[in-house]
Amino acid sequence: MMQRSTSALSKAQLLALRGLRLPRIALQKLRELGIYCDPAVSVERQAQAGRYVIRGLESGGAVHNLGAYCSLVGGDGNALRRLQKIDAVGRNGLHAVVVAPQLVRIQMFRNEGTFQLLITEHRLDDVPGEKRPALQNSILFHGINGTVPSAFASDEQAGMLPLFRTRSGDEVRPPDRFIWAVRKITAASSCIGCKHSHLLEPEMVSDIESVEGLPA
Repeated sequence: MMQRSTSALSKAQLLALRGLRLPRIALQKLRELGIYCDPAVSVERQAQAGRYVIRGLESGGAVHNLGAYCSLVGGDGNALRRLQKIDAVGRNGLHAVVVAPQLVRIQMFRNEGTFQLLITEHRLDDVPGEKRPALQNSILFHGINGTVPSAFASDEQAGMLPLFRTRSGDEVRPPDRFIWAVRKITAASSCIGCKHSHLLEPEMVSDIESVEGLPA
């Protein structure tokens, strides 16, 4: 199946597919500070199982004044088990890989005490006459310029939920089933020199043994 050209996608569709659209100066600053946050999702075929899945990455970290983090949860808002852990050479980079038939991506960018939050759903839809399914992406929540009561720079702030408002000043909240994940990723966006996963859970022991060729 031919992939739809991104030039034909609307602004909302591009946001749902690729994640937060950050200004060039923000992207440049993240690169300079060595913060690597990859929100990309892709369709992959599992040859042994004979099925397609969606692949995503948990990645990111922070320095004192800047942070970016991305992870994934299930459609019900619950934590997912990672496929594998990644021990990156540096900090604030890749942490883990996850695959599933359906994923919800949670991405945050922090500039000092101001937060951008994007929650998107990704699922596979069958295409008549095609073996490969189509990747469907939708925006569940987009919070702009959220703030917290005080500077978010210490462990005492872990679990804080940024407050987002509409242009008219009304408060808007992420869907209730994702509140715990938003709290987690808010803390992750201030995890200086991050080297671990904040949302994805460790692999099952039986899965690790099977990969290593040991009896499960």
